[in-house]
Order: sequence, then structure tokens, then C-alpha cells
Amino acid sequence: MAVDAGAFITRLGMVTTSDHSSVVSMNLFVALICACIVVGHLLEENRWMNESITALAIGLCTGIVILLTTGGKSSHLLVFSEDLFFIYLLPPIIFNAGFQVKKKQFFRNFMTIMLFGAIGTLISFAIVSLGAIHFFQKMNIGSLKIGDFLAIGAIFSATDSVCTLQVLNQDETPLLYSLVFGESVVNDATSVVLFNAIQSFDLSHFSSSIALQFVGNFLYLFITSTLLGVFTGLLSAYMIKRLYFGRHSTDREVALLILMAYLSYMLAELFYLSAILTVFFCGIVMSHYTWHNVTESSRVTTKHAFATLSFGAEIFLFLYVGMDALDIEKWRFISDSPGKSVGVSSILMGLVLAGRAAFVFPLSFLSNLAKNSPHEKINFNQQVTIWWAGLMRGAVSMALAYNQFTRSGHTQLHGNALMITSTITVVLFSTVVFGLMTKPLVRILLPQSKQNTSMIASEPSSPKSFTLPLLGNEHDSETDKGGQHVPRPTSLRMLLSPSHTVHHYWRKFDNAFMRPVFGGRGFVPFVPGSPTEQEDVQWH
Repeated sequence: MAVDAGAFITRLGMVTTSDHSSVVSMNLFVALICACIVVGHLLEENRWMNESITALAIGLCTGIVILLTTGGKSSHLLVFSEDLFFIYLLPPIIFNAGFQVKKKQFFRNFMTIMLFGAIGTLISFAIVSLGAIHFFQKMNIGSLKIGDFLAIGAIFSATDSVCTLQVLNQDETPLLYSLVFGESVVNDATSVVLFNAIQSFDLSHFSSSIALQFVGNFLYLFITSTLLGVFTGLLSAYMIKRLYFGRHSTDREVALLILMAYLSYMLAELFYLSAILTVFFCGIVMSHYTWHNVTESSRVTTKHAFATLSFGAEIFLFLYVGMDALDIEKWRFISDSPGKSVGVSSILMGLVLAGRAAFVFPLSFLSNLAKNSPHEKINFNQQVTIWWAGLMRGAVSMALAYNQFTRSGHTQLHGNALMITSTITVVLFSTVVFGLMTKPLVRILLPQSKQNTSMIASEPSSPKSFTLPLLGNEHDSETDKGGQHVPRPTSLRMLLSPSHTVHHYWRKFDNAFMRPVFGGRGFVPFVPGSPTEQEDVQWH
């Protein structure tokens, strides 16, 4: 009995020590996040730096310090976890992006965004995959199979939507912001869907039937993920409108709004769908309907709560990526062939550049064919900026690479370790170099961007903005056009820009059926303390 008690006490002491080390790690991590916020604030007016690069740099410096203090054994405080990334950190970032996005500008360019985000990602995926097969098989980097090469294509086709938020300004360049950020969200979702589809099929015996199943599975995931996000957003709007929690407690409606947003993401994970796409469209629907059904104080609370959660998750991600980049275990495997590692990283970076150029410029030309006004067309300087701003690779690429080439964050194979370190190198290089250069590039290529886009600001603050529909575009009434004759769009324009043909019908449908059922600005009856503000009612 005494022996058992002694063993129990020893075991308890080990657990206590382990828990204490975790507490120490979390304390240091929280302190580093605070330091990132302070330094980011001090560098707010800097034309080169942004908070993403600041967090990355602090993470790298911290990793070096930890590496030196532990005698080269470890460089990070926390072990990388895909669950931590996909379940806890990514949802608030993507949801807030959909919740805060200026819908008019987003949907005005919806077809261009879908062209870039879906078709463009497939083009980039094909180029990176074929390039990896061609070059890496000649380099003999390890026993990589066809599934690994296709996974590399999906991994390096995923742009960094988080860094895009940092380097582009929604108010200064609304067109570019809506195009690049909207594309990056759809791009991330498409890349994850592609990656999951690759893992679920046996590609060692590729055939036409497997190819058709692959395409069918991709379309199924894409469409159902979007519909699930829309359904969850509408359900939250209906519940809050019918039950009106705000008459008793604003805390309940705020909690329900946040939990329903997170539920959309977890439901997509539960049904093996694209949670990124689901939570993004849930955010758009919630901002259009649900947000207007809560009390005024809850609106302010939820808006800042979502923005704060997203901001904290972004800083956490870049801080961790910076520290994990120096993980000695992965670099030890390739220490005998540094030249090969540099070669692989350079080839991957070149394929990323070529893959993005292969779809940005041709698809921009195709998109311009559908535009009536020269102001709506994407000029060459804007195309270069879109190409450049989408070259950054981030946490999504890291998470997918860990999923494909490691087991529980560890790898014992030379080829897998080489791919992990190459991914880290590409992420660091693209985030730092392209991220640093994007702001100056925008100023050089688009010096009058703020003035030029002031007339097409996506969410104007005039009274007219309160009655603009979700799919707002330039096709207003004859009086709005000053009596000018609006040319009838050609059949090609109608094919490439369906929003021009459905806009009128969507506005009628939204006003007649959707808003009376699900709420939204101007359709919730006003009573003292109700969610509808008096100033909203007077516009109608």
C-alpha cells in the first residue's frame, strides 16, 4: 500500500510539473501577443510593416531565443495542432471577414471573384502539381507518390486570406480588396476541398470514372458548403426575429449570434464539408439579416466582439508560424542536403508565381469582356497588384502540409521533412517579401486609387445606401443615370455577368419574401426598444 501511495505521489508530481510547464508556455505566449499588439500599434503608420509581419518577426526572434536556451532541442512553446488551427483559430477570422465585408462591392464582382477563386485555383493547382511531378522526380527527393504531388498542388494553391486583410485597405482600394480578399477566401475553400478530395480517392489507379467522381465530389462539397452557411445564417435570423431575445436580455441574443456562427463551422466539419466556405457565407447572411434583428447595443457588441476575436486569432497564428519555422527536428533531416532544400523551395516559389500569373491575367481579360463601363474593368496595373497580393502563402498551406507529410506533427522520412521545411521557407519568404512590398506597390501602381474609387465605395453612408439590395450594381433607374441611355448588354456579357440579369428579380424577391420573414433593415416593425432604429425607418 505504501509503495502504491508513493508511486501515486510520484505520478502526481510529474503531472503537476507538466501542467506547470504548460502554464508557463501560455503565460509567455500571451505576453508575446500583447507585445505584438503594442509593436503593431507603434508601427501603424509604417508604409512597409504590418501586424502580420510584426508577429512573424517576433515569433522568429522568440524561436531563436528558445532554441538557444534549450540547447538546440526546441524552438516553440506549443506543439502545432491542426485542430487548434482549423477548429479554434480559423473560424473567427473567416466569419468576421464575411460579416464585415462590404456586400455591395463583393457581389458586384461576384462572378470575377468566383472565376479567380474557383477556376483560377484549379488552374494554379494543375500547374503546381505538374511542375512538382516534372522537377521533383528528376531531383530524387524521396518516395513521393502521385497523391503527394497532387497534394503539393493543393497546398501551394492556397493563398493567405489573413495577410490579405493586413496589406490591403477596404476603404482606399475597395475594388482590389473585394477581388483579392473574396478570391482568397474562395481559393482557401477550394484548396481545402481539393486536398480532402485527393485524400479520399485512390489515385494510384487513375481512370476517367475516378476523374468524374473527383469533379462531382468537388462540386458537391462546394455547393452544399455554401448552402449550409446560408441556411444557418437564415435560421439565426428567423430565431432572433421571432423570439426577440433583446426585450429581456441582450446577453442572450449576443451569445446566440456568436454560437450560431460557430455552429455553422462545426456543422460543416461534422458533415465533411468545406467549413471555410460555410462560415464565410454564414457571416454574409448574418450581416444582411440577423444583425439588424438585434438591439442597437447588441449590434455594437457583436461587431466589436467578432473583430476582436478575429484580430487575436490572426496575431496568434503568425506568432506561432514564426516560432515553428525554426523547429530543429524538421531541419535536422535535411542538414546533409541544404542545396537540395534551397532548390526545392525555389522551384515551389517559381511554380506559385507561374501558377498565379497563368490565371490572373487571362481571367481578368475574360472578366473585362463582361463589363460595360471602363471604370468597372480591371486595368493592367490592378491585375499586377492582384497577382502580387495573392502570392502570399500562410497558415492554411502550413496546416495542409502538416496533414499530408507528418504524423501528429512529427516526421521520420527525408522526403516528407524536405516538403515541410520547403513549405515553411515559402510561407516565410512570401509573407515577408511580398507582404512588405504590397503597400508600396499599391502606392506606385495605383497612386490615385483612393480618389478613383471614392465614387464606387461599396457601402456608402448616404440615406440611399439603406435601400440598396444585397446584389447592388451600377444598373439603377434612368433618373439615376441622368437620363442617359443604358446600352443593352450583349449575350456574352449576360453569360459572364449573371448578376446583371438577376439583380432586379433578386431585389423584388428579397423585399417581398426574404426580409419580411427573416428581418433585416427596414422590415422589422418598430416598437420601443426593438432592434429597428428609428433612423432606419425614416428612409423608408
